[in-house]
Amino acid sequence: MRFQVVILAAGQGKRMHSDLPKVLHTLAGKPLIAHVVATARAIGAEQICIVHGHGGEQVQAALSGKDLAYALQSPQLGTGHALQQALPRLTKVPATLVLYGDVPLVRPATLQALLEAAGDGVAVLTAEPDDPDGYGRILRNKAGRVTGIVEQKDATAAQRRIREINTGIMALPTARLARWLPQLQNKNAQKEYYLTDIIALAVKDRVPVAGLKAADASEILGVNSRAQLAQLERTYQWQQAAQLLDAGVTLVDPLRFDLRGTLRCGRDVHIDVNCVFEGDVVLADGVSIGAHCVLKDVAIGAGTRIEPFCHVDGAGIGAHCRIGPYARIRPGTRLAAEVHIGNFVEIKASDIGGGSKANHLSYVGDATVGRNVNIGAGTITCNYDGANKHRTVIEDDVHIGSDVQLVAPVRVARGATVGAGTTVWRDTLPGGLVINAKTQEHRAAWQRPRKTGKPKS
Repeated sequence: MRFQVVILAAGQGKRMHSDLPKVLHTLAGKPLIAHVVATARAIGAEQICIVHGHGGEQVQAALSGKDLAYALQSPQLGTGHALQQALPRLTKVPATLVLYGDVPLVRPATLQALLEAAGDGVAVLTAEPDDPDGYGRILRNKAGRVTGIVEQKDATAAQRRIREINTGIMALPTARLARWLPQLQNKNAQKEYYLTDIIALAVKDRVPVAGLKAADASEILGVNSRAQLAQLERTYQWQQAAQLLDAGVTLVDPLRFDLRGTLRCGRDVHIDVNCVFEGDVVLADGVSIGAHCVLKDVAIGAGTRIEPFCHVDGAGIGAHCRIGPYARIRPGTRLAAEVHIGNFVEIKASDIGGGSKANHLSYVGDATVGRNVNIGAGTITCNYDGANKHRTVIEDDVHIGSDVQLVAPVRVARGATVGAGTTVWRDTLPGGLVINAKTQEHRAAWQRPRKTGKPKS
């Protein structure tokens, strides 16, 4: 079935106590409304119309795509009024699916089932949460057909005892919708135009109304406060953790795990507590991630171990490497197999050859490092001259002592050994020892300075 989506996103979100529009607050590192847009695209919406109000320019700036259209709702006079503002933007495709910018967890499969249930008529997504308080209630006849929706503030005591609630998500026939929307009235406690009144109009026109109950009530959870956003974050993260556990990944504590992108794992992957995964992360077979690591847009080869407290961003890590603890691997870095990067070592925009090591307190930036190179503690590549970056080349089998400065552009030739404390500012010859001339003297009569004591009062 051809269909379009309308996302209602005009609410100010006063309970968020924020200058940021509610739908731009983030879930798993991405704006709430971006999750909804992604779901709409995943199920094949031909067009997505976003009804905005408060902070509309910010909402538009946060999203992109030729399939997006926008409609302004000002003032905000209810959900029916919001859809009235979208009406001029709608195309003539058969069905219109109504979603909400602050309800990000509804699954594509659920929405596809809702569209199928609607057919040429109307379908409403319902749920039975543990606590229905605050939601509109679904009214059904003796045959089980949906006959209407009553908002809680307008409901009788008997109607408030109904547990099946309206989620607000609907599939509607576009042509009839254009005729129903002008008929909405605001004769209710809120003096608003309710989209839910469409159901009564459909029943009056003898259009079939289906009610599809969501399999999991968490799909319809929305956000009205910071507390609800925090709860939704944990719900989302638990869902992601459960999928990984089902796939065979070891999560030491699924409640202390955060995914803010995509994570693909091979067999026997082990992830310790409080790790954050951002962007697109791939962990091959047998990878182990220590506690408190942050990995962003990285692919890690089989058997590699990332020790605790490492940050790896925009890098490719080969098989059987050992990283950390407390290492930082920055964008543009490529490590070949069996590389060791140790504690408090930073690598940036560099290629490190197989079997090479930088185990302690070093900085390697804008460098090409060959195979079986050993980089001693305190070594730095001086890659920036104050205006431009320059490259350092270290060829195979080089041994670099501690506290060495490599002033780029410079090349350390194959097999050379660079002595401790050396500053290398010219290309070296292959093999042999590279040192700076040094002198050492002993001054027997020298006295160490002493602190001057404060005069006694």
